[in-house]
Amino acid sequence: MSALEKFQRLGTTRSGPRRKRDNKAAYLFLLPWFAGLTVITAGPVVASFVLGFTDYNLIQAPEFNGLENVNRMLSDERLHRALGVTFLYVFVSVPLQLAAALGLAMLLDRGLRGLAFYRSAFYLPSLLGSSVAIAVLWRQIFGAEGLLNQVLDVVGITGRGWISDPDTALSTLIVLNVWTFGAPMVIFLAGLRQIPAMYYEAAAVDGANRWTQFRRITLPLLSPIIFFNLVLQIIHAFQSFTQAFVVSGGTGGPSDSTLFYTLYLYQRGFNNFDMGYASALAWLLLLIIAAFTAVNFWAAKRWVFYDD
Repeated sequence: MSALEKFQRLGTTRSGPRRKRDNKAAYLFLLPWFAGLTVITAGPVVASFVLGFTDYNLIQAPEFNGLENVNRMLSDERLHRALGVTFLYVFVSVPLQLAAALGLAMLLDRGLRGLAFYRSAFYLPSLLGSSVAIAVLWRQIFGAEGLLNQVLDVVGITGRGWISDPDTALSTLIVLNVWTFGAPMVIFLAGLRQIPAMYYEAAAVDGANRWTQFRRITLPLLSPIIFFNLVLQIIHAFQSFTQAFVVSGGTGGPSDSTLFYTLYLYQRGFNNFDMGYASALAWLLLLIIAAFTAVNFWAAKRWVFYDD
């Protein structure tokens, strides 16, 4: 046996116990995370699945009722209205939000002075948009005596109670969601910075205008980023709750025009103490989000371009 082989065998022998000690230390440091995953996440998920097949009011013991909660969903008119409101909110607000984020990202990508300040300022709404404080502010702005109506009154336009009118209440929440375009904007800006400038230079030499460059170069090369933002923002929009709860006072009004799915789930679980039905609603929401995500991944094969 050569000296090198002896050294390698000695190193392997010594590293065995040391590796085991390192593994034990790693597991020890990961133990709080595993405990949190089990107690805070995995446990409630399993419990909600089981409770979805029960009649449970938080006071008495759960009673198994099979698929009764599923049958209730099929005939629950308020649930159907909540689904309609939520789908409308998602289908309108998400495209508008991504369009605003992409447009502003392209503007910032042109090399404005003080770019770091503008990037931070425009990102700030994404951090605050889901907070109670911003929802209260939004209620003050769009109320009957709010800031918007005061501005309109100056120019001679009679305003309305934007959040008390069923025709415009949901629109105010859509505007709020569009206003929180900061997170996708930063991601778009990072993607724009990765597109080689030589592509635009070659297109300009061939006589392509800015719109053609945007359609033929920017969109195809940015399509993976668009897909990423689209999936994340759809999931986020389906989970919206705070804005509708604060603006409507927890009722989903007026006339259920702001009755988001999550708000209706909250009402069933914590207002009506119908936790079994609320658990079933939570799993339905999970299936809806999973279905939309799966459709997006399936459709991505047709329009997402990866420069391999």
